[in-house]
Formats: sequence, structure tokens, C-alpha cells
Amino acid sequence: MALTQLQINHVRNLRQVRLPDLQKTNVFFGCNGSGKTSVLEAIHLLGMARSFRGSSIKSLISHEASSCTVFGATVSSPLPDASGSLVTLPLGVQRNRIGEAQIKIGGNVVRTVAELASLLPLQVITADSFGLLTGTPGGRRQFLDWGVFHVEQKFFGTWQRFQRCIKQRNNLLRRGKIAAHELAVWTRDLAQSGDAINEFRKDYFRILSPRFKEIITQLAPSLDTLELRYQQGWDRQLSYLDALQQGQVADLEHGYTHCGPQRADIRVMADGHLAAETLSRGQQKLVICSLKLAQGQLMTELGGAAVRI
Repeated sequence: MALTQLQINHVRNLRQVRLPDLQKTNVFFGCNGSGKTSVLEAIHLLGMARSFRGSSIKSLISHEASSCTVFGATVSSPLPDASGSLVTLPLGVQRNRIGEAQIKIGGNVVRTVAELASLLPLQVITADSFGLLTGTPGGRRQFLDWGVFHVEQKFFGTWQRFQRCIKQRNNLLRRGKIAAHELAVWTRDLAQSGDAINEFRKDYFRILSPRFKEIITQLAPSLDTLELRYQQGWDRQLSYLDALQQGQVADLEHGYTHCGPQRADIRVMADGHLAAETLSRGQQKLVICSLKLAQGQLMTELGGAAVRI
């Protein structure tokens, strides 16, 4: 879906702003402090119910207001019918100072941000995006899972099951003395959901990697030897269940699950070395942009579109 209209109320210094005719590409310019970044924050609020600049909602709301609200309208691709008509869907998000959120899609209240995010996929490129290369594996997993979420409908439900299972298994591991059969139940369920997540990620990575290669070659021909590598979080020669069983003694000793999708990572390699350790700052920017553009291209090919801010 493409964002075609935007109405902003009490987001930072933007008390009331209406943008009724957004295009495929939009450029915002103005003096420092005029609200350019606040417009981008409002778009992020509409797609994720939060800002990309931090978790504090209070700082996002105008000083004199008790809440901030963003409305938008999205238009989908033409329906596969004789009319070829476009479908317009209104979205709305309100956040108050104590953190409560109200989300509406098509005039109906929804409970989860996931429903909102699935309709308005957002890609953000800021100075903080360097963390995609230089930061922790968690940021790269988030990047990977963002793409999988938007192309694989079963992913989110499977990811939720995995989170429940690993939480329960870790709780048992921390108890000390536990019944072997009780731990075995959660180990089995964790292995099933973990294997499914890993397969979703690998399938997505297989089609993302060549697109990244094409784009980085166009942007920086000198970096055409860059390679993406996916690390699943345990020995590739083992099933996840076997890896969990082999590591059970260590898990019991330390009180948490050592291996699994929660340890997965994407590595960008340059001539066998980590790109984050060998590339210049400017080259790293091109790598990050290429990763984001590859995701956006893939979404377009699969029938969707990402809103880049």
C-alpha cells in the first residue's frame, strides 16, 4: 500500500498539519527546527505506533497537548477484477502521555501493532542505521525478520509461539531441579517453532542476497565482492532438537537456552573479513542503503511496497 494522505495533530512542534496529496516520492525541506523530522516521526507513528527516535511518548507530544494523533490514507494496488479499482484504507493512531495507544484501521479499533505494520511497511534510514553493520546481532535479526514478516504470513504466529516456548523453557531451567519429562515437552515445542522460523528466514535470505548483490554492484562497483552470510544460531549439521538436547547440560547449568533462532545473525563479509571492520564510513553507508533497497525491491516484486523515511 502507498501512503497518499497524512494529517498530523500535536506531534512535537506540529500542532495541525495536513498533507492531502502525497506522491510516490516526497521531499520535505525547510529551516532547522521547522518540523521536517517531526513529519517523518508522524509517519512512523502511523505505521508502528511509536517514534523511530526513542521510546519516550511524552517527548513526542506537543507541550500543551495531552495526546498526539496521526491519520492517514493508504491506497492498495488495483484489485484483480474487471474494474481494476483502487482500494483506499484509512489508518489512525493516537498516543497519550501515559503511553496508551488507540489504533484504528478502516474505522475499526484493532489491538495489535502487527496489524498496522502489515498494512504500512516502513523502512527508516538514519545515522543510527550504522548499527545494522556495527551493532549487535539483535539489530540484524530485526532487519531480517522485518522482511520475513511482510512476505510470509505464517511467520508472526510462529515467532510468537517460539517466544512463549523459550520463556517457559528458560523459567524451568532456572528452577534447578525439574522433571525431565516436563523439560522435554517445552524442548520439543521450542524445536518445532524454532525450526520453522529458521526455514522462513533461510527462504527469505536466499532471495534477498542476490538482490543485495545487484544493488551494491550498481552503487559501488568496487564492492562487488561483498558477500552476505546467514548464521542460524546453532550447528548447521544438526536439527534444532538435536542441538537443544546436546546443549541441555550447559542450559541447566546456566539457566537459559544457549542456541537457537534467538542467536541468529547476518554477516556482511568483504574478502573474508567483516565489512564493519574493513570498510570506510562512506562504504558502510552504501552497504546499509543497499540492504534497505534490496528489501524494498523484494517487497515490490512480491506485490507489496515499503514506505521509506
